[in-house]
Amino acid sequence: MQVPAPFEYARASSVDEAIELLERLGPDSRLVAGGHSLLPMMKLRLATPEHLIDINPLAGELGYIAEEGGEARIGAMTRHREVLESDLLARHFPIMRDAEHKIADPPVRNRGTIGGALCQADPSEDLSAVCAALKANVVIRGRGGERVVDMVAFHRGPYETAVGDAEMLVEVRVPVRPHGGSAYEKVERRAGDWAVASAGAALWLDGANVADAGIALSAVNPSGVRCERAEQALIGRPPSEEAFAEAARLAAEDCEPIADQRGSAEYKRHLAQELTHRALRRAAERALAS
Repeated sequence: MQVPAPFEYARASSVDEAIELLERLGPDSRLVAGGHSLLPMMKLRLATPEHLIDINPLAGELGYIAEEGGEARIGAMTRHREVLESDLLARHFPIMRDAEHKIADPPVRNRGTIGGALCQADPSEDLSAVCAALKANVVIRGRGGERVVDMVAFHRGPYETAVGDAEMLVEVRVPVRPHGGSAYEKVERRAGDWAVASAGAALWLDGANVADAGIALSAVNPSGVRCERAEQALIGRPPSEEAFAEAARLAAEDCEPIADQRGSAEYKRHLAQELTHRALRRAAERALAS
């Protein structure tokens, strides 16, 4: 029987109170919202926090999706289901709906949050790749105020982020840019499973050429999520099969898959290349349609 180690429970009623509790209880405290990542790790004794701080009461404060100042702003307590059902996000960033359709199952999507998903920083997590491809920023708040961090700086490695002690992620900000398109492709062993490999792509056009590109991989890139060499290979070129094939090849070369029960490293590298190509093709179709 899987049973977590003993822990103390606290419940925060505001962001300020949650930060105060994190500061007072120290580095052995953890925030819990949906709990679908943290609690299984606790049951396996892979995580043994001495204090859990329940932030579900913060849904009213941090559960929102809005467009402001040329950005889509998503509160950290926004549930996966709300991201999936948001017409605003689907209109500007179809990649988000692509990914949310493939995340776990309805019970998980009803409880899990975008902030929890990003802060878990699982190498196979979908929304980290989505936000990286879209070149999103995250807002981290602590006693000293707020700081804005891009996804490259935020994602420091497997299960490690830029959120420090007595800090919490409060918002995700995604730039809304014209003439853009995005898409997400994923291979999984069964519906709702972690990815064997997945790829997110976003393209922004300037006339007939690619003005900017975002490419990010999941489950094959433990040391980072963005594929910057592949992105640079697209800029200034027309969106073509030749350009997509070259970018996909570079993305596959630069990823670092490991062999496990989901497949060999060679198989995952092949998937990374093929899925990147498919995601770029669909992103370009959507950008041209816009």
